[in-house]
Amino acid sequence: MPGNTFGKLFRITTWGESHGKGVGVVIDGCPPKIPLDEKTIQKMLDQRRPGGSIASTSRKEPDQAVIMSGVFENKTTGTPIMILVKNKDADSSSYQSIADLFRPGHGDYTYQAKYGIRDFRGGGRASARETVARVAAGAVAGAVLSRIGTEILAYTIELGGIKAEMRDLDEITNNMFCCPDSIAAEKMENRVNEVRKMSNSVGGIVEIIAKGVPKGLGDPVFDKLDANLAGALMSIGAVKGVEIGAGFHAAGMLGSENNDPITQDGFETNNSGGILAGISNGDHIVIRVAVKPIPSIAIDQKTVDLFNKPRTVSTKGRHDISAIPRINVVCRAMVQIVIADHLLRQNAIL
Repeated sequence: MPGNTFGKLFRITTWGESHGKGVGVVIDGCPPKIPLDEKTIQKMLDQRRPGGSIASTSRKEPDQAVIMSGVFENKTTGTPIMILVKNKDADSSSYQSIADLFRPGHGDYTYQAKYGIRDFRGGGRASARETVARVAAGAVAGAVLSRIGTEILAYTIELGGIKAEMRDLDEITNNMFCCPDSIAAEKMENRVNEVRKMSNSVGGIVEIIAKGVPKGLGDPVFDKLDANLAGALMSIGAVKGVEIGAGFHAAGMLGSENNDPITQDGFETNNSGGILAGISNGDHIVIRVAVKPIPSIAIDQKTVDLFNKPRTVSTKGRHDISAIPRINVVCRAMVQIVIADHLLRQNAIL
């Protein structure tokens, strides 16, 4: 199936399904002699693992990473790195009764249209479980970026209509929603509990900030850094929108307001989000992504079956109420992969 490989010099190929034997990734192009072990990968995977917040599914997956190749004596060898994560708690029983139905908001209808066959167990390849492989690859990319001091953070600025008014980045590790505003985090918890009682779900907004990104990353004109970042983040199943810097707010600004004045010490403002003409300018890269509500809800919804007959469906089983905050580390991983790829491209021309 095409479309499973991402990147040019730092290339990843993910594989596996939600209810198959496991998921994983093959990474090609990682430079040699990069310090890497399973603990480094596990640290990021643990941030995505179920059970970290009240919005999470009850599925209990240890998400234990196993490096199968490409690492020797805790250093990369320059050869392909394969990482395997076995599925330990897959339960397909709740999907049997709806195997012939298309769930609204899911990829069931479109996968059937494209291939004429689909894995109905948890969405198969379209499941959010595929993101385990992205996070594992992102950990490897992060190891590459650590050599130049690049740091990337992802945190929740909106959930279920509750917006963070503060940006205290020290706070994001102090609450279950990874929110930089402790007061907003409490309101988010109340909102999630309220929605849970309604058997419904919520969406939100994740902000990603990349610090210490070198100037000059990005390839005009079709491989601009912001274009690749947007594509990488939009490839995450629950993401429906991406903005960089001032984003959509720039549409209502005057040119004199939107332009970032340049001084001997750098830029006075950062409406560009750290990227100009598709190339990094050395400022912080600031990105926001819109995350849709989880489509698996236990409320009756209108649909059709494989024979185009009208039906109703409600999705039972173990599901998140929100992709946030588990999706945050997935966003971070994709940004790390893109920046690592562009770093290697830039190194190739210097």
